Amino acid sequence: MSVPQTKAELLLAIDQNFSKLIRYLNTIPPEMTSGYVMEGHAKGTEMSVHDLVSYLLGWNSLVVKWVTSDAKGQPVDFPESGFKWNQLGLLAQKFYEDYSDLPYDALIAELQTVKNEIVTLIDERTDDVLYGKPWYAKWTMGRMISFNTSSPYANANGRLRKWAKKNNVSL
Repeated sequence: MSVPQTKAELLLAIDQNFSKLIRYLNTIPPEMTSGYVMEGHAKGTEMSVHDLVSYLLGWNSLVVKWVTSDAKGQPVDFPESGFKWNQLGLLAQKFYEDYSDLPYDALIAELQTVKNEIVTLIDERTDDVLYGKPWYAKWTMGRMISFNTSSPYANANGRLRKWAKKNNVSL
């Protein structure tokens, strides 16, 4: 799928990529989600399936924070307070830690909840708000949302397919 350029395309990309992702995640036995068997988000690191879901949940939560802060007229601290764009590996590690105690099924439920919140936030905005002007540097709000929802979902789907093949799991 190409990069979304409209609200409808963004919602479709999120729906399609997330639907596939949630199917994959619900297929994986919980006892297989904690081993560090996947290339991590920081160079030279490894992560678990649980960490991958934590990463997605962390970024989705940031999207909600960004959009709601913006709606209140508050400044948005991209990417996250205390982190710069060149520290995304550290931010990934923070997400892994933030959700490390959450059981796998609860983690998936939380990801579903925050994804639904993002869809609501998108629904409340017009194409012009989402794509009519830059929101962060040269990027529109819609593109920033896509960078942190539909694109990572698609990336996670590829990682999970590779992991499943290597571990003899049928997705």
